[in-house]
Amino acid sequence: MAIRLNDVDKNQPPPQTSKLSSLMVRGASGVGITGGLVCILSIVWAFFGRADADFGGVLDRWQYAQDYVLTERLAYAFLWDILLYSIFQPWLIGDNLQNVKPKAREFVNVARFIPVVGIVAYLLCLEEKKD
Repeated sequence: MAIRLNDVDKNQPPPQTSKLSSLMVRGASGVGITGGLVCILSIVWAFFGRADADFGGVLDRWQYAQDYVLTERLAYAFLWDILLYSIFQPWLIGDNLQNVKPKAREFVNVARFIPVVGIVAYLLCLEEKKD
């Protein structure tokens, strides 16, 4: 998301892409896959992890999560982070749709409104820039 296109001056040749910028774009799909897998694993673990160790069922875990958020400031702050990112994700991805592969733009444009799914789709569908 930090790589933004500047207004192009028609009289100047295109600027040379920095090595850091090129590395960030090439590694974006790996970050998207890793982030998506971590999210899926976390959700599955929250519902089914250590079920044989008497940690309770889904309702017990949900009650514990509610109590935890209401008593721990760090957990409460993390929920605010999630909320704020969910608000800004569509805006940030929408401003960068020109960097997405043309065939995937419509999908990413719709997926950007779904937290986590939007950023994973964006990172997987970034257009590779030629150096």
